[in-house]
Amino acid sequence: MKRPLASFALLLWLWILFLGGCRRDLHTARGVAEEFVDQHYVRINLQKAQEHSVGLALQKVNEEIRLTSGQAIDASTRKPRVHYRIVEKKEAERQASFLFEGRIEVEDAPEFTRRWLIVTRKEGDRWRVSNFTEYD
Repeated sequence: MKRPLASFALLLWLWILFLGGCRRDLHTARGVAEEFVDQHYVRINLQKAQEHSVGLALQKVNEEIRLTSGQAIDASTRKPRVHYRIVEKKEAERQASFLFEGRIEVEDAPEFTRRWLIVTRKEGDRWRVSNFTEYD
């Protein structure tokens, strides 16, 4: 009787460790860059992307918010499926850049790819996205 309970407790503990390991470390340049890509390009949540932005990146996100105001993006909106990977990274003590390649799938349209250059900088003890550029 004790054996199944111990097995269940072990599985539960391993699952909790797994879920904890899947969370992004927002105290790193890479973690912030990935979170920005997720919010901006995958979830299309510009307000959340704005939280991780500073400087020129913040200006760009604010302009995108202004341009899309009045356009409802909710559960009924057909969002593309986006898969991405880092293809190049350059990291220094207080600045880092990451080149992402995104594969975008839109219903009833051919799949296409985009590249996003995300530049981060450390401000105090936080990493923030300072610029981003999209390429075909």
